Amino acid sequence: MSPVSEQLSNSARRFKQLLVARGYDFEIVEMPDSTRTAQDAAQAVGCSVPQIAKSLVFKGGESGTAILAIVSGANRADTDKLAAVAGESIGKARADFVRAQTGYAIGGVPPTGHAQPLRTFIDTDLLQFEQIWAAAGTPRAVFCLPPSQLAALTGGTVTDIRVR
Repeated sequence: MSPVSEQLSNSARRFKQLLVARGYDFEIVEMPDSTRTAQDAAQAVGCSVPQIAKSLVFKGGESGTAILAIVSGANRADTDKLAAVAGESIGKARADFVRAQTGYAIGGVPPTGHAQPLRTFIDTDLLQFEQIWAAAGTPRAVFCLPPSQLAALTGGTVTDIRVR
């Protein structure tokens, strides 16, 4: 395992420590510019937009809990499909809710390691790639992983949640 870099920002370092504690050794890269959008992230790392795994947080309409949709950068989450697999209506999550539930700001929410356990659903389109990139705790930090490890890493369910 590689040591946690002191060069990383606090949020990225905290996320890296969580990965290491779980036995993962994914390298976290902090870019000089924002990787907040899928387009920005793809351009920064040199991959295609669909290879970006966007972490989108929604609020369960009945439970009030956070629901995470990890969606390919080229796709939008279909809230009707997400509601069907979550078993409740889905609402938009405000920035303060996202931070309280995940411990991270919008644009830097990683797919795992959140302040609260999140029900997680993964876009099937991500599985077609050899490598994908996801946020790593800040709007400038990302990490690369094989999508085959995403369900194990997140405890998520792979399902069709994209807008067609």
